[in-house]
Amino acid sequence: MGKLKKFAKIVTTPPGPEAKKIIEKDHKFICTTTKCSPVAAKSAKGAVVEDVDGNTYLDFMTGTGVLNVGHCHPDVVSAVKGQAEKLMHFAGTDFYYEIQARLAEKLVEITPGTHSKKVFFSNSGAESVEAAIKISKWSTKKSQFIGFIGAFHGRTTGANAFIGCKPVQRGRFFPMMPGVVQIPYAYCYRCRYHQEYPSCDLWCAKILDEVYFQSILPPDEVAAILIEPIQGEGGYIVPPQDYHKQMKKIADKYGILYIDDEVQAGFGRTGKMFAIEHFGVNPDIITLAKGMGSGMPIGAAVFDARLDFGVSGAHSNTYGGNPVACASSLATIEVIKKEDLLNNAIKLGNHMKKRLTELKEEFENIGDVRGLGLMQATEFVEDQKTKKPARKLVENVVTCAYKKGLLLLPCGDSGIRYIPPLNIPKEQLDEGLDILEECLKLSIKG
Repeated sequence: MGKLKKFAKIVTTPPGPEAKKIIEKDHKFICTTTKCSPVAAKSAKGAVVEDVDGNTYLDFMTGTGVLNVGHCHPDVVSAVKGQAEKLMHFAGTDFYYEIQARLAEKLVEITPGTHSKKVFFSNSGAESVEAAIKISKWSTKKSQFIGFIGAFHGRTTGANAFIGCKPVQRGRFFPMMPGVVQIPYAYCYRCRYHQEYPSCDLWCAKILDEVYFQSILPPDEVAAILIEPIQGEGGYIVPPQDYHKQMKKIADKYGILYIDDEVQAGFGRTGKMFAIEHFGVNPDIITLAKGMGSGMPIGAAVFDARLDFGVSGAHSNTYGGNPVACASSLATIEVIKKEDLLNNAIKLGNHMKKRLTELKEEFENIGDVRGLGLMQATEFVEDQKTKKPARKLVENVVTCAYKKGLLLLPCGDSGIRYIPPLNIPKEQLDEGLDILEECLKLSIKG
């Protein structure tokens, strides 16, 4: 028996009878995507989700990093309702309205760097990345890019060319956008060069200049480096502190733009408004989405104003900067500030990391614990010496967790991510970690 649960309560083993009806209809009418747990939600508040069969769950995946201020935050709900009653759509790329301009001004204010910036609004992370690609090509008149093994930037054709997570995400989609050269990311736990930090002297960064640019890739033809400050889908991989500075130094040497993809790591998730701030680098372009709108579909590319297209029609869309989504985003940013969620993410993140580290000491199948703020992960292995990925164990833990009232998502080759709302009460955070511990005991020790 596990510890007594106050928030996570399973009355019918999921999927229950009502969930099964929805799942059956989903399978019949909806395209196959990436669903991984048979949980059919009915309502949610804060960090607690209720399904259609009356089960309640603690949410440690927040809609894949979207609900940083929790489900249905009252301030966000109020802003959405108020805007929906006044103006729901007006094609912000063709006409004007005040709330879109206000949000753009706010994004320019809170993103890194004091230089002049502009904003292109989109509806998703992938679309933000597409905008960044086109901005880079247009402004530099160059057509090649640097991407990274382990990266994830979205599933549209341009963004998909940069994916380095799993073959299934690329299979049958060739040819994709040409001109993307991928190199290994700074994944110290599994260094692709079989070296160790810091004695490696950041070879994973320097190899770009010392090998790639000297052999297969003319640096004067490279428009941009597209990089995540912390790799998300690739495993929540935190690079060494000086990694991004070294990469940016190489980029600046050749006049290459630095695109910082904050889609999963942004809006307070790591204890900074944007994760790149941990590394002391000011990007040329920043891509945003997910936590930007608390569930409303909105994204953006924030970029150095000198890179603007400057001509009408080079790039546009229909729904980007939708007034209701803008209202949601402005309210989300205000909640992060008002509730001091950056400091809360650090405080709770430190507590979570302590508990995850204690689990690592108890369970030999946990090979690594990593993350910043409330963007944490554990990597599971069959053996700590060989580091062989324990994929089946991950599947078993995720399954056990939802059956006991905890929603989790895997990441990387054999990792699980932990990304609860930034304002989750400590009592709920601990209950979720208790469920995780219980599932580890059942899955590992039997």
